[in-house]
Amino acid sequence: MPIIQTIGISKVFNIGASNEFTALTNISLTIEAGECVLLSGPSGSGKSTLLSILACLAKPTEGAYFCMGEQVSRWSEKFLTRFRRQHIGMIFQQFHLIRGLNVRANIAIPLVPQGLSHSRLKAAVEQAAEQTGIAHKLDIPVEKLSGGEQQRVAIARAIVAQPAILFADEPTAHLDSHNAKTILDLFANFQKNGKTIIIASHDPLVQQHFFISKRLIIRDGMLAEYSFKI
Repeated sequence: MPIIQTIGISKVFNIGASNEFTALTNISLTIEAGECVLLSGPSGSGKSTLLSILACLAKPTEGAYFCMGEQVSRWSEKFLTRFRRQHIGMIFQQFHLIRGLNVRANIAIPLVPQGLSHSRLKAAVEQAAEQTGIAHKLDIPVEKLSGGEQQRVAIARAIVAQPAILFADEPTAHLDSHNAKTILDLFANFQKNGKTIIIASHDPLVQQHFFISKRLIIRDGMLAEYSFKI
């Protein structure tokens, strides 16, 4: 059974209004557990909208979405929230860090609902921070960090709970080439441990990386190409 499957999903915003807009049209795709899939295409093509639906942050207007064997497109927000906490990590293009909290607290957010002991929570946060090269900034408020440092905090937060599926929207956009390579190598190790990764990116470093196993090209809200890496 695939870990992700969509059947004819479409997404329409502002239905019935003068500014009604169709972002996605009839997208059907399958992703197996352990794959690393690249979503590419021009700006405004629908990549981020598709990523949001696959990460259970939005629902399709039409069609069905199955994730880990469950038809999550039918679920209420209450059940989707629980599902995301248990199985999904998300790296947002705009970070969505909480100003006023330090790096440690921001990374820990996905673990708080799990009720872990202080020692286990601390160890998990420090491990994620070490993996993303931000451990030396744990006690610094996030608003005092550079854009690249904030990006690494966002990545650490996404992986700290060891999710089964990791989604990333332009994860290397604010990183220099050295830090981008470090993060991509981290993703490769994440995949070796059986995790599934879906990345939306324009970055040639991402597109050419060895761990990419499948490429989906989105144009004008439609799936224009669906290919395996040779």
